Amino acid sequence: MSSIKDFCYMPATVIADRVKTKKVSPTEVVKTFLERIDMINPLINAYCTVAEESALRAARELEEKIKAKIPIGSLAGVPVSIKDVTLTKGIRTTFGSLLYKDYVPQIDSLVVERLKAAGAIIMGKTNTPEFAAGGSTYNDLFGPTRTPWNTAYNSGGSSGGSAAAVAAGLCALAEGNDLGGSLRIPASFCGIVGMRPSPGRIPFYPNDLYWDTMSLEGPMARNVEDLALMFDVLAGPDRRSPVALMPGEESFHESLKMGLGSKCSFKVAWSDNLNLTPVDHEVLQVARRSIKTFEQLGCTVIEDCPDYSGLQETAAVLRGVRYAALYQDELEKPEFLELVNPNVISNARQGLALSAAAIAKADQYRSRLWQQMLSFFERYDLIAVPTVPIKPFPADTAYPTSINGQEMKSYIDWIMLTYAFSVTGLPAISIPCGWTKEGFPVGLQLAGKPGGERELLIAAACFESRQSWHDRRPPLND
Repeated sequence: MSSIKDFCYMPATVIADRVKTKKVSPTEVVKTFLERIDMINPLINAYCTVAEESALRAARELEEKIKAKIPIGSLAGVPVSIKDVTLTKGIRTTFGSLLYKDYVPQIDSLVVERLKAAGAIIMGKTNTPEFAAGGSTYNDLFGPTRTPWNTAYNSGGSSGGSAAAVAAGLCALAEGNDLGGSLRIPASFCGIVGMRPSPGRIPFYPNDLYWDTMSLEGPMARNVEDLALMFDVLAGPDRRSPVALMPGEESFHESLKMGLGSKCSFKVAWSDNLNLTPVDHEVLQVARRSIKTFEQLGCTVIEDCPDYSGLQETAAVLRGVRYAALYQDELEKPEFLELVNPNVISNARQGLALSAAAIAKADQYRSRLWQQMLSFFERYDLIAVPTVPIKPFPADTAYPTSINGQEMKSYIDWIMLTYAFSVTGLPAISIPCGWTKEGFPVGLQLAGKPGGERELLIAAACFESRQSWHDRRPPLND
């Protein structure tokens, strides 16, 4: 076997192929990743629970299937991490909260069921802000998660533990979820790929809000092909979800491989900031420079932007309504008020204070914006913007208070570039597009047409194929 570091940075597609062809056993894979987790996790705090015993047991069970020539799934033997707000049977799930520090679920979430069925090995749970609330991964139970590119800085959130684990070679793939950017923000800060799919593409079960189309689950990986392979496993209808989408005829992974062999001729709209937020000068410079890649591929790039005026107010209302629905009963419990992050409590109270008129206005705005996006995508195939308007901030910082000297009025003002596509229900992906002078990765966010994940993945893979540094590794002391 190659060195631990080299092996743990192998693509998921390669690991799965080596397991299927018996070039490496699942137990060897798991033990190698566990050794790397033991070395590196103390530096970045990506995992809050390492499931060593159950991971080795799953690896041995997979070996028995291979010996018995029982068909195995597309992710057989691939180490995967699960965000600590997603239920995992028999593995502690804390939601990043002192209230649940010893909670062990008796069932798996649907996405975990699907990953296990595909042969993936669950390595453990990754850190998150409490109840996944916020763009900075920190909680009172486990502390901050750090980006592997500079451990003095935060990994972003709320899927920050997942992103850091993938970037540091502590798993090949990771599951996360995304309300206002929770897959895309940490993907940008950690230099990996993270995708928020269309609502209903990946069903969410169990769920306290089954009709919710704002908070979604999605895949994270070091490259687009690995992400598409995982997406195939996670996507598809389930009768327990009322908003689940039906699948197409082809797999996303197969569509990606076929698309890479054809000419890339997308019409791309570019915007510096969607007229929503200031963007750090160096971040904007790196992202703008990367757009030339699409022109080199043969795409047409035009500077254009939908009208997102009113987005901040609408996002705040939709967020408030959601938090009120989730936590209104909890607000009557002294222990909840004493132990839970004040931002969660504040969001829930703001939601309860909203008038029916304010909620109705937000729904009206979202519908008008949807119609506007349909018209916009009659002219374009994709829209590109920086994923995050800033570089990573210090590890124990809750959120940035200003950008380019402009004050951020709330803890979500700085994530409007990702929230914009959450509100409109468009599939969106963050891919690395370059590095700052200090060595921080910068993410480019691409959003596609409604239901347009196939084209989005092909465009992202074409872009990635032109980058000489797409497999660059963090400078960890290992």
